[in-house]
This record gives sequence, C-alpha cells and structure tokens, in this order.
Amino acid sequence: MTLQRISDRVWWLGGAVSSVAVDNGAGGALIVDTGLDDAQARKLLRGLEAQGLAPAAILNTHSHADHHGGNAHILKKHPDLPVYAPPLEAAIIRHPLLEPLSLYGAMPPAELQNKFLLAPASPAQELDAGPHTLGGAAVELLAVPGHAVQMFAVRVDDVLYAADALFGPEALSKHPLTFCADSAAQKASAQALGELRGVRTVLVGHGEPSGDLTALAGANLQSYAQTTAWVLDAVGEGAAGTDDILARVAARAGVSMGQMGPLLLNRAVVAAHLKELLTDGVVQAQTVENRLCWGVF
Repeated sequence: MTLQRISDRVWWLGGAVSSVAVDNGAGGALIVDTGLDDAQARKLLRGLEAQGLAPAAILNTHSHADHHGGNAHILKKHPDLPVYAPPLEAAIIRHPLLEPLSLYGAMPPAELQNKFLLAPASPAQELDAGPHTLGGAAVELLAVPGHAVQMFAVRVDDVLYAADALFGPEALSKHPLTFCADSAAQKASAQALGELRGVRTVLVGHGEPSGDLTALAGANLQSYAQTTAWVLDAVGEGAAGTDDILARVAARAGVSMGQMGPLLLNRAVVAAHLKELLTDGVVQAQTVENRLCWGVF
C-alpha cells in the first residue's frame, strides 16, 4: 500500500489501519495517526518524501496502540515534531501502560504487554476539538467519543477522516463486536457524523475510502444496535455475571476468543453495552453471593 492522493490537501495510506497526511502548503504535512508500528511509519515517511513533503506535526486521534505505535519511529527521525491528541488520550499516549492496565483491571500480565496494546510512549500534548492549525495545516477536529473515551474525527474541506468512529463494511463483518468504551456515545458520534453535509470522501481507521457517508454511518449504527440487542437477549436468558453474558453474546455473534487479549477486548464491549442498558433502566446490576450479576430483578 502506498500513499494515495485524496484531494489537493489530503493523502491517505491504507492497510490494517489508516494514516492520513494533510499538506500545509509550505512543503510540510500534518500526519494523522501513525499506525501500529515502525513498518507503517516507514511507509508514511517514504510516501511523504516521494511527494516532496516533510513531517511537520503528528496528531493521534485517540490512544489505541494501532493509531500511535508508529510515533516512536517518526520521532527518532524528526525528534522536534510536536504530537497532539485529545486530553485523556494524550495522557495514555504519554503513559501507554494505562491501556492494558485499564483493560485488565490491574498490572497486566506479559500476554497483554505487546505492541497491539502497549505502544512506545511519546510526548503528546493535549488539544480540544475545534478549528486548529497544526504543523501549518488548517484542520477541523470533531469530538467523536465512544470507541475511545475521547477521540477526534478530522475534517479537511470536503474530506472527513472519521478515525474509528466509523468502520468499513469488511471490518464490521470481521469484528461484529465493535470495540467501544461507551456504546451510547459511540452511537451518538456515528449519528452526528452521518448528518454532516458537504463531505465528498470519508476515510475510516479500518477500511477503504467511501463516497457515501450517510450509508456508511447507517451500517455502523445498525451494527452497534445489533450488539446491544445481543447483550439484552443474553441478559434475558437469566441473571449472570459479565463473563457469562460475554459467552452468551459471543455465541450469538459467532465469535471465538482463544487468547486473553481478544477476550478482554470483547468483554469491554459487553460491559459498555451493559452500562448503556443499565443507564436506560432496561437491566439492573446486583451483587449476588459475592458476584456482580446482571439481570431484570
């Protein structure tokens, strides 16, 4: 995969995770999300060099390792580059152990301390949503929380990089339990993006560019709603703990989890949707015989 021009100002590098570059009009570019590791970062730097562009700044839309794992390689080559991220996400990027720590609930075992959950640290600065000029490139940062506690989508003229607020159809099919920290916020963010006007091309964190933002947002909303329905049906089988609810949901979704990492990621998804249902008064949580149980009591 090579760097592809999307518009006069926007370049896109696809693959397992997307990276975006925004031309600042002065020979430099803002890099948005650097990928999982050095391999993506090298491709980015080679692609920019081929276009006569030098990195001017890095923006990480959120703190998941596959979106900032390439920072370290780029910063080795360009140590003075500023790095930006949403406030809470910037704290995690500065202290990446917080990601597997929050997922496991205690100091994570070695199995969870890998590049997929524990990226190298980088000195991210906190940034709020709104119009900004980063590395000389003018962008509009949209708050799209849900997949992560905080996350930015990036709009440049008629191009929208939705980051992980929206997923491509193949990603939705491959991962029917789409990761989220807050499922209600995830739905609200997808709904808000789908209502944007004047977007010609939408880029996603995982998937190909699309020219139909409304349809893409609709597909994501349908997938998120399906997960909520699976969780509610699982609770309806009888009061049970989170892990039992997860097993019931996984059976409905056709998901098999043979390792600790995928299991805990999907457990977090189920926990997020349980919290949404709890907030809406649809399910209840009680401690029963020293176990946290979900049900309709």
